[in-house]
Amino acid sequence: MTTSRLLPRPREAAVLLSVLGLLVLEEVTLGLAKEDERPVIGGILVGASCSGLLLVGAVLLSRWLDARRPLPLPPLGPNGREYSARALEGFPMEAVRPLLLAEQAPQLGQLYSAWTLVRAGRPAPWIARRLDIPLDTVRLLVDATRTPGLDQRR
Repeated sequence: MTTSRLLPRPREAAVLLSVLGLLVLEEVTLGLAKEDERPVIGGILVGASCSGLLLVGAVLLSRWLDARRPLPLPPLGPNGREYSARALEGFPMEAVRPLLLAEQAPQLGQLYSAWTLVRAGRPAPWIARRLDIPLDTVRLLVDATRTPGLDQRR
């Protein structure tokens, strides 16, 4: 299991740090304000705090929506999900074999799904997060698609 789901993405981290910086700046501004100016400055700071809360809510909503989007999976066959020979063309089985034999290894079906998503042009961190497999494993598949003669979008 990867911990990438718990850590914020760089864009999310920037938004959250900006909101925290805004809150600290508000406290400093209110502390330095004169007594008669504090009600006006306080009202402005309440509005700024509300906008910060809206930003945090937007980040959380986008993360929730991203987690709910369905993955494109192959159709069900008699033995579960079936991948065509064409979809798995160029799959680096020899490179991933040691990963399959390791403790807490990803399932072969997860690797096949990751392979089809890599070939569809999805970024490696997105695939690792969605399929709950290590990022290094997905990067190995991405490197394998860069071999000469393999067309990524078929």
